[in-house]
Amino acid sequence: MCGCGDTRSSRSTARSRRSPAIPPDEALGKNCRYLQGSDRLQPEIAEVRAALQEGRACSVILRNYRRDGAMFRNALRMEPLYDDASHLTHFVGIIRDVTYASNIDRLTGLLDRYGLMDRLAATSTTRECSLLLVKTDIIKFHDVNNGFGYEVGDALRRVAAGRLSTLPAVAIARVGTNSFALAFELEDVGRASDLVASVVDLLGPRFLLPGASLAVRFAIGFAVGPAGSNPLHLVRQAGAALHRSKVKPDHPPLAFAAEDERNARNRIRLANELQTAVANQEFILHYQPQIDLESGDLVGAESLLRWSHGVFGLQSPGLFIGVAEETGAMLEIGAWGLRTVAAQAARVNRERRTPLRFAFNVSALEFLRRDMVAFVRRVLDETGCHAEWLTLELTENLMIPEPDDIRQAFGDLRRLGVGISIDDFGTGYSNLRYLERFPLSEIKIDRSFVHDASHSVAKRIIVESVVKLGSALDIRVVAEGIETEEERAIMQAMGCSIGQGYLFAAPMDELKFGRLLSGSGAGSGWGARRRPIMIEDERG
Repeated sequence: MCGCGDTRSSRSTARSRRSPAIPPDEALGKNCRYLQGSDRLQPEIAEVRAALQEGRACSVILRNYRRDGAMFRNALRMEPLYDDASHLTHFVGIIRDVTYASNIDRLTGLLDRYGLMDRLAATSTTRECSLLLVKTDIIKFHDVNNGFGYEVGDALRRVAAGRLSTLPAVAIARVGTNSFALAFELEDVGRASDLVASVVDLLGPRFLLPGASLAVRFAIGFAVGPAGSNPLHLVRQAGAALHRSKVKPDHPPLAFAAEDERNARNRIRLANELQTAVANQEFILHYQPQIDLESGDLVGAESLLRWSHGVFGLQSPGLFIGVAEETGAMLEIGAWGLRTVAAQAARVNRERRTPLRFAFNVSALEFLRRDMVAFVRRVLDETGCHAEWLTLELTENLMIPEPDDIRQAFGDLRRLGVGISIDDFGTGYSNLRYLERFPLSEIKIDRSFVHDASHSVAKRIIVESVVKLGSALDIRVVAEGIETEEERAIMQAMGCSIGQGYLFAAPMDELKFGRLLSGSGAGSGWGARRRPIMIEDERG
């Protein structure tokens, strides 16, 4: 058996396209490890050893080497054999060279998407049964590539492919960068849930890879249809269910539902309409005030993007930002938003003795696809906005990979005078490290820690710790989602400097925000009143 050498095995050789076949007497009796040469740090080898110890089947792709040193990809399928008394006697290993095979994915040895469609088409004409199509994605796969290196990302996909290959599927394929598809024949449609559960169970254990031990999450969508139906339609249905699984926090396996197709059509429509939304002036900004909890003064506002759609009405970012990032429309939308916020800051602060800070959420795509420092500098010059009037809010997800060019951009923006804020602080990974590695001017404590803090000792301890860290590092701390006077008092007592939430004001359009500023007076704001701003609640 190729890949381990510590058990009895069948003996098999691989023919080379570049060199003559190895004479049988040079291969017979040898441990198949000789095909790997010194390339022993392959996670697939550990998978083979585990399968041998557990007495189960496995399927992996190994890097093997010919006599002349040329590497080839060896697809190994290993099956346990038992005697009449159900005792494991030996393993049979079958290998094949998949380096140049047609419709085969070179990384994993699985079918590619063309091979999948060919296999499904052939299956639908040979048997009368149902087909279960399962699609799965590795969640946050790009974080693995960026955080551990592409070689670990490749190893993760190969090991995932090896696990999936042990399932009794009629077709298994890698259909995208981090996406896999499996097709099962079903005599009984009721077995679909059991097969999906077996996929979940296989992908659940940690992945032991060279240089990393990863707990990986997978989103899963599936669909069932007659084998004689259009296989492409079944693949699309499973893909639509997968999308719904990906947007849910716990990424559960989900069956296709009719609304999935409707939602998919809506996403396509939104994607098309987003391309012209900026030119058609369909975007607007709402502003939510930020209040100094000690003095009661208005000190800033968060600028919130809204899409005024002609058919669907006012759309919040959660409904279109994901589509905008997938299609690249976010670059144009973000550019419009930043220019609009900077122009608003310049207009407002010309009338104020104490200027307000305006915050605006920035997409990771903008840092990856444009020179943000040069762009921000140009916007400031065009609008007359001072750098210190502008704060860029970033989610923790942008900071997980920590590429050097993004860290450099943060530093250049801070030297320019622009604020850098982490939004939803506390909901991502390794966030305490960001306080040391990034030149932050502000932390926004996520509303989940503020809500009901009076009844949660743990929440109060977490908030107080963040406030103390912020104070020690000269980083402003903003509490989001303050909705009650009790929450405001707790945040103030713990030393949180800025508050934002419906207790003070709901997000409002530019006209209402202008009226709010006019009513506050040009200088004193709400400092003399020492009480929350009470305006019309627009949550409905």
